[in-house]
Amino acid sequence: MSDKTAVLLLQMGGPDSLDAVEPFLVNLFSDREIIRIGPAFLQPFIARLIARRRSRGVARKYEEIGGKSLIRELTEAQARALEEALGAEYRCFVAMRYWKPSTLEALAAIRREGISRVIAISLYPHYSRATGGSSINELKRVAAEAGNTFDLTVVDRFYDHPRYLDALAEKIREGLDDFHPLAEVQVLFSAHSLPQSFIDEGDPYLAHIEETVRLVMERFEGVTYHLAFQSRAGPVKWLEPSTEQMLEHLAAHEVKNLLIVPLSFVSDHIETLHEIDIEYAQLAHKLGYSRFRRSPSLNASPLFIACLAELVRRAEGRG
Repeated sequence: MSDKTAVLLLQMGGPDSLDAVEPFLVNLFSDREIIRIGPAFLQPFIARLIARRRSRGVARKYEEIGGKSLIRELTEAQARALEEALGAEYRCFVAMRYWKPSTLEALAAIRREGISRVIAISLYPHYSRATGGSSINELKRVAAEAGNTFDLTVVDRFYDHPRYLDALAEKIREGLDDFHPLAEVQVLFSAHSLPQSFIDEGDPYLAHIEETVRLVMERFEGVTYHLAFQSRAGPVKWLEPSTEQMLEHLAAHEVKNLLIVPLSFVSDHIETLHEIDIEYAQLAHKLGYSRFRRSPSLNASPLFIACLAELVRRAEGRG
């Protein structure tokens, strides 16, 4: 057996072609950690119906941003940068919850290299059972089916890690630098939404989001900021206000310069490249904003990679 440690980055994944959109959506809507549609035995059938109905519209959005999700390439770039930062004792792998490479494929690759010690890092900074929780449950299930031959350690959140806050603050500064030095700029954090029922049942996601915002904005004295939630779907009550509602509210209060900061996303995908950069940008133009910008995503930012490296070392008792 190898004496190396495997670092496994857990991410949602995304379709790698337009043909992959519908099967990706089937996988997504089949996950009862995210949404419960009818009795469990019917959910796969209902998921296929929903995916078939939605796939054409979703595919059009992917077509407008290059014909696929970039999340695999960006996560693999993070893995390569992290492996370089950690050194020869580590090998980094990627597992996508709803597409490829799957958790099963990632663990098989680790096993082929003879590695038994695995540190899994959920790339969702703010824990929710619907995101990091689902990826971790899938990892434990697949590992158990393999006979639990891995020495597994899981990092399931890092919303208040100093290096994560450093990385976010750096990107916010880059975004603010895109405005005139004398412009009055407000900041809007846009986090992925979640059904309100999750929070009512004790999910810590909202508290984690609010704490990240509070901690990072301690570094920007005098800057007015707001929090809203994007990417909601379906008839249930979701976290509020929505990003659309907040854009309308701020425009009505004569805010003219706005920096939107994607929160809960550590790499670019459809929520940043289409929902913010295209849909919200068009809405901001209609609402009369003079300047609407998005801060860059973390992607393989050296500060973010340093955060991941510290999480690994801490998990091994070295940090």
